[in-house]
Amino acid sequence: MKARLDLLATVDQGVTESEIFRLALQHSVAELDGLGGTVHLRGPMSALRLVSSTGLPPRLVRPWEMVDQEGPTAPARAVRQGGGTRNGNGAGNGSAAGVWVPAGAAGSGDGWPGAGLAAVPVRGGHRPVGALTIVMGDRGRPTEAQWEFLRAVVHWAEERMGQAPPPARARPPGEEMSGQRLRQALKAVPIGTWDWNIHTGELAWDDAAMVIYGTDPDDFVPSIESWLKVVHPDDLAWTLAAAERAIRNGTVFEAEYRVRRPDGGYAWTQARGRTVLNDRGEPVRMVGRAWDSNESPSARDALSRALRHMSDGFLAVDDTWRVTFVNLAAEQALGSSEEELFGHPLWELPSVRNVPGLETRCREAAAAGRPAGFDVRSPGADRSYHLRLVPVPDGVTLYFSDVTERRRRQAEQDAMERAAAERAARIAELTTALAGATTSRDVVEAVARRVLPPFGAGGLIVLAVEVGGDRLSCIGSVGYPPDFVDVIVRSTPARGGPIWESLLTRTPLFISSADEFMARYPDMRHRPSEAAKEAWVFLPLIASGHTFGVCVIAFDRPHRLPDEDRTLLTAISALVAHALERARLYDAEHTRSQELQRALLPRTLPELPACTAAARYLPAGQGMDVGGDWYDIIPLSAGQVALVIGDVMGHGLPEAATMGRVRTAVHTLAALEMPPDEIMSHLNEIVGDLGEDSFVTCLYALYDSTTRICSFARAGHPPPAVVHPDGTVHFPELALAPPLGAAEPPFETAELTIPEEGLLVLYTDGLIESSGREIDEGMATLARLLRTADTSPTADLDQLCDTLTAGLLPADQPTSDDAALLVARVHALATDHMASWPLPSHPQAAGEARKHVREQLTAWGLDELATTTELLVSELVGNVVRHAKGPVRLRLLRSAELVCEVGDGSLTTPRIRRASATDEGGRGLQLITALSQRWGTRYTATGKCIWTEQALPGADGDHPGLGGLGGLGDLGDLGDLGGFGDLEDLAGPGNLGDPGDLGDRGGLNAPPPRV
Repeated sequence: MKARLDLLATVDQGVTESEIFRLALQHSVAELDGLGGTVHLRGPMSALRLVSSTGLPPRLVRPWEMVDQEGPTAPARAVRQGGGTRNGNGAGNGSAAGVWVPAGAAGSGDGWPGAGLAAVPVRGGHRPVGALTIVMGDRGRPTEAQWEFLRAVVHWAEERMGQAPPPARARPPGEEMSGQRLRQALKAVPIGTWDWNIHTGELAWDDAAMVIYGTDPDDFVPSIESWLKVVHPDDLAWTLAAAERAIRNGTVFEAEYRVRRPDGGYAWTQARGRTVLNDRGEPVRMVGRAWDSNESPSARDALSRALRHMSDGFLAVDDTWRVTFVNLAAEQALGSSEEELFGHPLWELPSVRNVPGLETRCREAAAAGRPAGFDVRSPGADRSYHLRLVPVPDGVTLYFSDVTERRRRQAEQDAMERAAAERAARIAELTTALAGATTSRDVVEAVARRVLPPFGAGGLIVLAVEVGGDRLSCIGSVGYPPDFVDVIVRSTPARGGPIWESLLTRTPLFISSADEFMARYPDMRHRPSEAAKEAWVFLPLIASGHTFGVCVIAFDRPHRLPDEDRTLLTAISALVAHALERARLYDAEHTRSQELQRALLPRTLPELPACTAAARYLPAGQGMDVGGDWYDIIPLSAGQVALVIGDVMGHGLPEAATMGRVRTAVHTLAALEMPPDEIMSHLNEIVGDLGEDSFVTCLYALYDSTTRICSFARAGHPPPAVVHPDGTVHFPELALAPPLGAAEPPFETAELTIPEEGLLVLYTDGLIESSGREIDEGMATLARLLRTADTSPTADLDQLCDTLTAGLLPADQPTSDDAALLVARVHALATDHMASWPLPSHPQAAGEARKHVREQLTAWGLDELATTTELLVSELVGNVVRHAKGPVRLRLLRSAELVCEVGDGSLTTPRIRRASATDEGGRGLQLITALSQRWGTRYTATGKCIWTEQALPGADGDHPGLGGLGGLGDLGDLGDLGGFGDLEDLAGPGNLGDPGDLGDRGGLNAPPPRV
């Protein structure tokens, strides 16, 4: 061991560090009988850089080129434990003795041979700066003597490292690193800038620095380790020491060292930097620049001349912003020669002082210590320059280039890209709008909103070719007077013109001015002035291979469209054509549906003495199919009227057809004068037979003007609103059954006395319920509107309907359901217009009945109806006495007609039949039919009632009187008036009452009177 140490002591002082490390490794491996060894030096942050190795293949060494100082490897552990002190002979104490890592343990290296790794720290000054590591052979862990030898070798290397000179190369005599030389160096290109964060180790290089340090930008890792990898091992130690001194003393960092190039060789590089302090005066960053110093002075001069004559401007200033270098391009931009500029403060130059904000931005960038770039504009020359400012240790360098044309081209490119994006956005917006367009009007509005404004157009006409192909119809127009549109619609192919030319040729037509229009169509020279337009686009509308219309877009001023806009409009016309074709199909179907629905609803409401009514039907919002809501007022006998409202669930033609069927069934059942609950039962059966998917809600109200009682039955329908003359509103509590088609009879009937001149308000759920409003909220709103509206007996019911629909269904809020509303003001029949008498159940009842009729009609001033009414009442009473049973009652009602009623306790109803010439009876109902306007039968709580109606004198139409018997032919056909003769068998002549009651007719046995 001593011999080897003596041999090392004979090494001359001043050898390079790489030679020192090589000798130390060779003797250590040989003495310890090791397999190989490495030397790592400590870099900034937590990295150890491999600077020398021996006896080990590259495959094993490559992963150890950069070692994390905080990791488990043997060199890292030796550095961390190397904080102890040594005696003068290199002997260690504490943890500085060395580190042993057996093979297979963490930090021993993957796949390394031998028994393990022995590492001792290498110190520089008062702290460890690296580690020497030996790969031990089969002998295993070093002995204590071997550890002492390793420490002695390391101590020798440490002494020689302090004596080793920094790497140098031949320089011209007198060339020193001075400010003058730095300015000369700045003339060489390229010049790279770097920025190193001392605390985090983050490192930033610009593109020029990437080239100088031989690093591909794609492979660059922004860390100080990227720099450590490319520095020559011989130069690393003293370069790191120079950086540490600059950080510790706040001085300029200056070094020239070798850098590995991509081809594996090394080239000289010079770097200069300065420390950036934080607010507390602590160093946080180091920024600087580097340049290739491998060229000879002649090459450097050549590069300086290239920089002097390059097209971009370049100038350098010192810390006081005085100009130290300027090239020809910068002289021209600043308007002064190099002699005039050199040494002058930059901000005193007029060309610089006139640039707004330039000084502030440059000073801020220099203070930040980071390279910065921005555009500036020369006010006088109207030129744009891109300025790049790079802080350097003793000043700032500024590069600027004229980017006026580049920015202009970029602006044009940006404008083209924006225009393309806007065109794409327009098409997307128009496509969305057309996709949501349901009707032809929607399509026209979408084109007017989405096409006219972007192109600056002021007029639009969309025309369709009618069946036959020689006439036009206007689908919609914007910006044209109606008279001019009418003129355009009347044009024909024979007259020609741009519209028909575009239609027949199926080609878009672009006319840029009125002069062009008049030159092309001299027979239509007046058209531009009439339309007040001066440029046009005629776009044929083609869908499914068929040209069915044309879209005319007009401009208020002459306007020549570029090719891009023409192409865009042609593409838009295809979108419009397909949307319009779809909308026209919808319009046709929707029109047919609405016509069907209008045909199924009442055209007008009947004028009845029992009530005055108004109604509204509101279809669903645009785009929805027809619905199944309906309402009805059905006049019945004896001052009664049926108020009906219903809703077939769903939308579409099948629902509208179902509504027509149900409405017809309601009319038929109401004509039979059944009670409301029975009518609802029959309707439930009818709807159930229509199919499982058919459901109908319905409210049936039967109002009797003689009693003011209204009977209600409902199935799945909201209750009516009852409005009293004083404005009070309430919703009666009615039994609710499921909708028709799903209900189970029987239905319940509720009776309510309605005040005279009160209102019944019937409605469907579409009026009060929507997606944003619950049915209870809607009913509350309806009640509020009724309370605040004019509901007095003299109020206009049509106006009330408008008030309710406007309050519940505003026009600007389309709905998804149709709605029906029926408002009826009920009237009571005056008591002096009603008369009623009980009759006995024997043949004399007919005579009493005629007497009551005669007296009452005289009191009412209806004597001319007395004879006819007596005949009717005689026939009715006679039939009751002969065929019925129970109490008999006669009632006369004077309203719009004269009503005669005869009631009994029987449930059998008379049926009209054809009597033969030999039959003695069977002609009574024929006589009643001939003498009355209409007659019928209805059931009552105690039996049935047979009623007749006669027109009052002076009413519209001829009063039939006895002349109505002409409907039966010659009275001789009646023989002995068999209706009366039926009673002869019961009592004989005179038993029907006082013979005088029949005048000279002498009772039923007398010859029939001649009318």
